[in-house]
Amino acid sequence: MGRDASIFEGGQAGPVCFPISTEEVQGCVDAARRHGRAVVPRGAGTGLAGGSVPLDEPVVVVTTKMNRLLSVDVDQRLAWVQPGMINLDLSRAIAPHGLHFAPDPSSQQVCSLGGNVGTNAGGPHCLAHGVTSAHVQAAEVVLMSGEAVVLGDPDGWAPGLDLRGAYVGSEGMMGITTAIAVRLTPNPPAVQTLLLAFDSVDAAAHTVSAVIADGIVPAAIEMMDKNIIWAVENFVGAGFPTDAAAVVIVEVDGLPGGVTAEADRVAELAEERGGRVRRAADDQERALIWKGRKSAFGAIAQIKPNYYLHDTVVPRTRLAEVMNQVYEIVEEHDLQVMNVFHAGDGNLHPLLLYDRREPGVMERVHAAGSAIIEASLAVGGVLSGEHGIGIEKRDFMPLMFSEADLDAQGRLRRAFDPDEMANPGKVLPTGASCADVNALTKVPEGVWG
Repeated sequence: MGRDASIFEGGQAGPVCFPISTEEVQGCVDAARRHGRAVVPRGAGTGLAGGSVPLDEPVVVVTTKMNRLLSVDVDQRLAWVQPGMINLDLSRAIAPHGLHFAPDPSSQQVCSLGGNVGTNAGGPHCLAHGVTSAHVQAAEVVLMSGEAVVLGDPDGWAPGLDLRGAYVGSEGMMGITTAIAVRLTPNPPAVQTLLLAFDSVDAAAHTVSAVIADGIVPAAIEMMDKNIIWAVENFVGAGFPTDAAAVVIVEVDGLPGGVTAEADRVAELAEERGGRVRRAADDQERALIWKGRKSAFGAIAQIKPNYYLHDTVVPRTRLAEVMNQVYEIVEEHDLQVMNVFHAGDGNLHPLLLYDRREPGVMERVHAAGSAIIEASLAVGGVLSGEHGIGIEKRDFMPLMFSEADLDAQGRLRRAFDPDEMANPGKVLPTGASCADVNALTKVPEGVWG
């Protein structure tokens, strides 16, 4: 419990609880309050920003046993789920109804829906359909007062302030999710998946921009560079061209006539920029292409035992520029990098490869990571697309937000949790509020890996 899937370790958990109901979560919070302890909500532990790393022995409330599908309303296209349910399990459960849950993080086989809500997770198919917040109608939340409340409305018409919208993406700092009303999406009548291969990263990036500029908004646009192509192909044999400098996966869905027209136009735009076009002939080939994309993180174990996955977002028109800077930064710090990311919305995911056992490597990894963040912000980018801020980017927040901005975020957080019991020490940098001097927010030695 001292770490999550990020590079941050050395966290110190206090009592660890595994509730199975809202009432038991309330009991955990009440006990923590009586003993003056902070509370850290935790799901599957797949977070990549240190958001569920416990600091200074808080009560850790793990929701993995709250993993049931509570109800499905096919007519209203709505389901109530518990936070510990695995993302992919939800789509599998509702597949017989011709429905799916649109947000599909690359870790969807292991990540939980409560964690998706906490970080407002995205995924390959969120370009056209939106990230988690667009698919959550309401959430049952246990506040740090011990009260259980419902934020939002299953019908989508909650009066007053959008408290649901404020809560989704709050990284466990406003309460503990105990149930979620999620919007279900009908399976599209037609889908076409294209694999575009390019002789340069620049050509691939410019094609991505050209597709969006042409007025096409595909369901997904994913980009992978040469190093990750080789690793994936060696790992799963997805049929990716290992002689390409970059590949772009484009998927369009909708009515058959429109899908065919959009796929033809995407192919034309790619060929104009020197791309080679392969279309998935059937569902089996389409599934294999996506298996290659979603196996990327596992594939790199063939090369190095450890990686640091970044999550900045840059304007699509600056993709090629920032990618070239990433290569320069990594070379300067004597590291290896593989790039696989949601190119359609500019969400970069450089994978910095390393071996933790190598003396001095962590200093180089953190220095390269900081330089990538700064390069992304310099072109008008933002700190995170879907992984959250957590510990990882907490101290970079002043580079993006003014003191007034940070103060407003702190005041919003305290409107839900006046004593800042919930997940202290995350997101907001030390000094963002007077409560941050509390010892509960101190980052222990070694938490930076």
